[in-house]
Amino acid sequence: MENDYIVGRNPVLEALKNNREVEKILISKGQLKGSVNKIVGIAKDKKIPIQYVDKKRLDLISKGNTHQGVAALVTPYTYASIDDILNKAKNLEEDPFIIVLDEIKDPHNLGSIIRTAECGGVHGIIIPKRRSATVTQTVVKSSAGAVEHILIAKVTNITDTLKELKEKGLWVYGADIDGEEYYFQKDFNGPKVLVIGNEGKGISRLVKENCDFLIKIPMLGKISSLNASNAASILIYEVVRGRYGK
Repeated sequence: MENDYIVGRNPVLEALKNNREVEKILISKGQLKGSVNKIVGIAKDKKIPIQYVDKKRLDLISKGNTHQGVAALVTPYTYASIDDILNKAKNLEEDPFIIVLDEIKDPHNLGSIIRTAECGGVHGIIIPKRRSATVTQTVVKSSAGAVEHILIAKVTNITDTLKELKEKGLWVYGADIDGEEYYFQKDFNGPKVLVIGNEGKGISRLVKENCDFLIKIPMLGKISSLNASNAASILIYEVVRGRYGK
């Protein structure tokens, strides 16, 4: 059951605001300040049980994550489909903007990417079912609750998924250190997929072969690459910049 707990004030608050099915709220005794009062108020309005527990109980539940005196027992995360993501863009009357993560294994990286993607207007994120971080307590905490506001799909094969998206008219841009052009030299207008690779290996060979364009970020220092979440942030906001004019 501990796998279904989310911890931290922002993640719990976002789960409550987004109508996630919350079974109960756990609050550390004496922690009734600031946003905790807001959490208690929403929980009472929704008739969600509240338990006041010792801090040690939350320490155990949080598995090393900072719980800030609050946890919530929730139903397991529900993944979306690719059609859900495309339909979201259609309903908003926007060109689809999708992030594909090729074996991102660090849950903190995944959480950070989800947070930036949600802030940057990404319609959905696609991750593989195997060899990848998935939506866990750590990811929810790292995303500051953004998980509750963005669609995430799990697929069996990333290469096949890219082929499917290309058939639907989306252009695929892969972030690669050996890219042909710098990211700021490309025009990201139109339906698009941005592929971010594994923290160590980058984009796999087959995935790379199914990208329409390979783009790179200038590396001017002695370190040859950026953290995956930092690279994703730069590229996501280049797309945002294009929306508002250059």
